[in-house]
Amino acid sequence: MKRYEEVNFGDLTEQDCCCGVVRRAFAASEDGPASVHLLNLAEEPTSHYHRKTTEIYVVLEGEGHLELDGELIPVKPFSAVMIKPGCRHRGIGKLKLFNISVPKFDPDDFYYDETDAPAGGADPVH
Repeated sequence: MKRYEEVNFGDLTEQDCCCGVVRRAFAASEDGPASVHLLNLAEEPTSHYHRKTTEIYVVLEGEGHLELDGELIPVKPFSAVMIKPGCRHRGIGKLKLFNISVPKFDPDDFYYDETDAPAGGADPVH
């Protein structure tokens, strides 16, 4: 039995989500502790938070801001930000992000303010 998994993000299917378009790796891994995501932000992503998940965003392309609990943090390529459980967050600007989620992606760990519910039942991100 192999003790590793590998993936090429180019081989993964893009999925719409509350933050834009995402390719998720290792989210379906039975015993994996984390998942990684390649995210292209939408123009107006939905603010959300997680109760269990810590996320690390690494900006790959573009310049903009991360809105974290109402505070705007400027970001550019190679900026990295750790977002802890309970922190309401969203990206602003044309950004391409690498997101590490610990524990791995859980669609049930997404929470929105009532006024920020995603339109059309969009799949949550990360």
